Amino acid sequence: MEVILLEEVNGLGRRGATVKVASGYARNFLLPRRLAVPAGTTSASQLKTMTQALEARDAKLRQDAEALASRLSGTRVTIAARVGEEGLLYGSVTGGDVADELAKQGFEIDKRQVQLDEHLKQTGTYEIPVRLFGGVNAQITVEVVPQ
Repeated sequence: MEVILLEEVNGLGRRGATVKVASGYARNFLLPRRLAVPAGTTSASQLKTMTQALEARDAKLRQDAEALASRLSGTRVTIAARVGEEGLLYGSVTGGDVADELAKQGFEIDKRQVQLDEHLKQTGTYEIPVRLFGGVNAQITVEVVPQ
């Protein structure tokens, strides 16, 4: 099935691209989430109008993300965790833990936006990027301390 992408989809294409996908993928994932429209049903003028509205929305989201990034950059988060021998944690600190601590400081960040390569399993200070919007990132400092 051929679809026209309304949003950028990782591994598939950019906005406005016409791509061929499995009909189940289109029917069950792309179309319900409004990430794409069937290629044969949308006229060029409707697609152009839809694209302009999406670009205006993205411009607003980018502006909001840049404002949040300027406030968030340099933020320091301290997480207390149970520690065993040699500074190793009994569990681990995840992106959800970091997002919860940021929420306590007044930042509404989803745990998927916190870009941890792997869970933090030792005490220490870590520089962690937070992805806010396509290309807009902020760098925060996370300190894991013994409880």
